Amino acid sequence: MHPEPIDVTPPASSPEEAAAPKSKRTRNIVLGSLLAVAVAGGAVAGIAGWRILQQKDAKLMTPDEVAGLRLDRSERAASTADYLRTAIGAQIDLDESMGAVYADPAAADRSVLIFGGTTLLLSPERDLDSLFELLSDDTGKVNGVKAVEAGDLGGVMKCGTSASPEGDMPVCGWADHGSVAIAMFPGRSVDDSATLLRDIRDGILKR
Repeated sequence: MHPEPIDVTPPASSPEEAAAPKSKRTRNIVLGSLLAVAVAGGAVAGIAGWRILQQKDAKLMTPDEVAGLRLDRSERAASTADYLRTAIGAQIDLDESMGAVYADPAAADRSVLIFGGTTLLLSPERDLDSLFELLSDDTGKVNGVKAVEAGDLGGVMKCGTSASPEGDMPVCGWADHGSVAIAMFPGRSVDDSATLLRDIRDGILKR
């Protein structure tokens, strides 16, 4: 009598058992994707936090000379600067505000009026847009506002133009996590005004 042959065929898997490895692989892929997103999100948050720490403790100075311009100490200039300092304080809650008129020694009609202030700004671009809106209320709409290069100090910088009796006048401003300011540049092009504002910012912003 011959022994029965031994059946070495693996038992058939149930549908549930067959689906298990695939289900596990899918879960691992999903978890891995979520982890990658979380890591990327953490990196972005870390960069944003570093920018805030780097920029938040700012001061705006008004030196006698900056970027080839000279501080105008006349009564008329002081009155204009004080008016705009009050206006910006009503628009944005600032720790400190500043306003100044800088005269161009080469041309009496190209004085630069700048005003702004310092505080912790969590949404710098929104606050800069608020200043453009404030200026639009006081002097007529600022048109064609667009982003321009902000320079080494970071943040956001924008320029536009406002109508004046002498023609379109460039208006440029910047904002970062510690400061916001806007300036008017009669007698200049938008490109020249953006360059000059970057130079002014380098001279008056201290961190």
